[in-house]
Amino acid sequence: MAYKEFILDNNKSVKIYKRRNSRNLKLSIDNNGQIKVSIPKWAPYKAGIEFAKSRVNWIDKQQIVNHVLINNQAIGKAHHLIFKPKNINSVTSRITDNEIIISYPENIKPNEVEIQSLATKASVKALRRQSEKLLPQRLKYLADKNNCDFNSVKVKQLKRRWGSCDQHQNIVLNLYLIQLPWNLIDYVLLHELAHTKVLKHDKKFWDTLESFLPGAKNIKKDLNKFHPVIIGTNFSPM
Repeated sequence: MAYKEFILDNNKSVKIYKRRNSRNLKLSIDNNGQIKVSIPKWAPYKAGIEFAKSRVNWIDKQQIVNHVLINNQAIGKAHHLIFKPKNINSVTSRITDNEIIISYPENIKPNEVEIQSLATKASVKALRRQSEKLLPQRLKYLADKNNCDFNSVKVKQLKRRWGSCDQHQNIVLNLYLIQLPWNLIDYVLLHELAHTKVLKHDKKFWDTLESFLPGAKNIKKDLNKFHPVIIGTNFSPM
């Protein structure tokens, strides 16, 4: 679909699409972080630019910077990422019980796109293994402790949310959770368990969560500092 690309004042690229059937301006961000604005066919491109500028704070919150992965950084609770230059022609990955080993040709650097892409993919795979092993166990423990019942638990790679609970008490947890400190992990698990008793975010829900975890709202503020991406902070597994 045809579009025109413009650069905003903050040096971010925005692609503006004119749509024949559109009546309103619509802003979105794709999986690669590209800002897109749809405008009516008759509207000037300037209207799309000004609309994007007016939503710059929202854009900043939605766009997540992908940091370069570095040697020996912690990945979750059990693994470290190891980059190994070798006399080889292609990039390979291998996951052991406690290491994610990325082997690559000696004539290139580990920050090259191909290497970073494979390192990210392997890290996500390691996080999934850790999450599927540890998170359901912890959820069951907290559920028993707080007299909660849930139907099922699944671990998935989610883009925005840390977890969810539906009306049938099926809980979904984000595999990126396992990177966070345990007090923040517990907050998310207890948040979803509170939904097994109160589905909506009303006063009764927050009172229920507070009964499970005193000071929950302050912990939520700390959680807001993190995003569901691969991070390199060396969290303690304790």
